[in-house]
Parts: sequence; C-alpha cells; structure tokens
Amino acid sequence: MKAIQISHSQTLSVIDIDAPQQPAAGEVLLRLQYVGFCGSDLNTFMGRNTMALNPVIPGHEVGAVIEAVGSNVPEELKPGMVVTCNPYTNCNKCASCRNGRVNACQHNETLGVQRNGAMKECIVLPWEKVIPAGTLDTKTSALIEPMSVGFHAVSRAQVTDIDVVMVIGCGMVGMGAVVRAVTRGATVIAADLDDEKLELAKKMGAAFTINTKTEDVHQRLQEITGGFGPDVVIEAVGNPFTYQMAVNEVAFTGRVACIGYAKSDVTFQTKLFVQKELDIRGSRNATPQDFRAVIRYLERGNCPVDSLITKVVKPEEALETMQWWSQNPGKVFRILVDFTE
Repeated sequence: MKAIQISHSQTLSVIDIDAPQQPAAGEVLLRLQYVGFCGSDLNTFMGRNTMALNPVIPGHEVGAVIEAVGSNVPEELKPGMVVTCNPYTNCNKCASCRNGRVNACQHNETLGVQRNGAMKECIVLPWEKVIPAGTLDTKTSALIEPMSVGFHAVSRAQVTDIDVVMVIGCGMVGMGAVVRAVTRGATVIAADLDDEKLELAKKMGAAFTINTKTEDVHQRLQEITGGFGPDVVIEAVGNPFTYQMAVNEVAFTGRVACIGYAKSDVTFQTKLFVQKELDIRGSRNATPQDFRAVIRYLERGNCPVDSLITKVVKPEEALETMQWWSQNPGKVFRILVDFTE
C-alpha cells in the first residue's frame, strides 16, 4: 500500500509498504482518508525535529473510516464509522500515568514522531485509541487532534468566564485555544504576526487582536485590560521571544500555559515569577475529554472549517507541498493529504 516517508534531509518520498492484515483481538483496522501535516512534520522535513525517527512515516491528525474490527472490541466501534485517533501512547507505569495524566506520559511515543505514523492508506490501532467522530466527515475529523491540543491548554490554565486570555500564536493549535477560551466565556485577545490569521481568530470569537510585528504589544494590552494585563497567557509558538512576552505581559497572579517547544534556551527575569506569584504550567498533547469537546464544538457547524484547511493534496504532491511550506511557514493552517481513491 501507499505511504509517505520523510527523512531529516528534506527528502520526502511515496513508498510502497505491506498492507496490514485483519486486526487481532482488541485492534481496529482503519482506512485513512485524510491525514494532516503539522508543524512537527515540517520540522522533521527540515531536519529540526530531534525527537523523530529518521526516516519516519509522519501523520497523527487522522480522518478515517473503520474497515474491520478484531474480537474483544466494543460493539459501538463498527465498520463504516467515521473516526479519528488518539495518537499518543502511555506506559501506565510512570509518574504521569500513575497520577492519571496519561497525555503527559514520560515514555509517550506519538504517531509520526517517535514511531511510524498514519500517513498511509491503512493502519491498525488498539481500540482504545480510536475515537468516534460523531456526525463529522473525515476531512473535518483530521482537524480534531490539533485543535484538542489548544483545548487542553485552556483546561491547564483553568480559564473561566471572568478571565481575559491572550493567545500568542494563531496556528491550528492556537486557534483551538482561542475557541475553547471563547466557549468558556472568557474575553480573548489573539496575537500573531499575520493579519490573515488574526482576521480568522476574530471569526473564531476573539474579541481583540494584536499584530505583534507592527503594534506595541504592551501598550495595546494595557489599553485592553485597563492596565492589569491578561489573566491568562497561552504560548502557542515555541519561540524565546514569545515565552518572554508571556511572562512579561501576564497580570500579577496570572497563569501562563506553555504549549510550544522553544528551539533554544530562553532567558527570563525570574523575579517576575515571584513578584507576580505566577502559575506557569506546561501543556502537553490532549486528553480524551479534550477530543470529545472539540468534536462537540465542530458538530455545531459554526467553525469555518474551509478556512482552516490551507491545501488538500494527493500523496504524490506532498514533496512539492512541503518544499512550498518550508518557504512560507506563516501562511499555513493545515495541509491535508487525501488518501481517498
């Protein structure tokens, strides 16, 4: 069967691999229809993802249909059902798993990163990792996982309806954070370098936007918040500058939730940690509850799904597309690879 493989030397190829056989007990065979390229895949392609296998089959943002189920699989998982998947593993032995936070498993291996992923025609997964997508189609289902990461960050920050929340970075994950904070009743400030992304953030419910390249961020935040600063800042970029911005701009006794991986060391005025008595929290992956919340949101039909999908390409177009993306990183929300016939 057809699969996409990336090496760390900006090489991407369509390869032929053996198709999986019938699923064993406790397993589900999925036929992939749409699989998303994410920022980690771009970093793998550019040789900057030190966590990824080399070479690796990417892909963990899945819109699929159940092809077959093995024995000992719950009856609600049936052939023909539209599903997505939870792409993370958990060992059930580490401190995170012991504490019930399996999304942050110390030994997690994400599909398409530490193990070969879903960018292929079929995949077999444990039934526990298969998530019914309700009334959504497979194309929309491929957006669930990245949005769920943003939803999880909002949960980590304990956002409520009395909070002013600044989301730094309005890619797919950041948009998920915008949406979840809005649905919780918070006043949301979206910040990004790109005006098109900021306009879309408005459509997703952001009350205010700040272009961090052309505007004075501190002054705008002071104006918007009456001099207090935002109660919550969610960092969804992974850049030393935006990490420093989050700590500098969050209100006294505020919360900072960090999603992005900075590629270099970050220097902080650590006195602000103490003076502001900040809660600084990491946010990793997503939980099943986050997935369900995203599905419920998307089922309402209010999300401008088409605006979140930058391109849909066939596997044979993936190399050219990744080369284009590497030259235009700020212009992409999601690129979906179409495995339908």
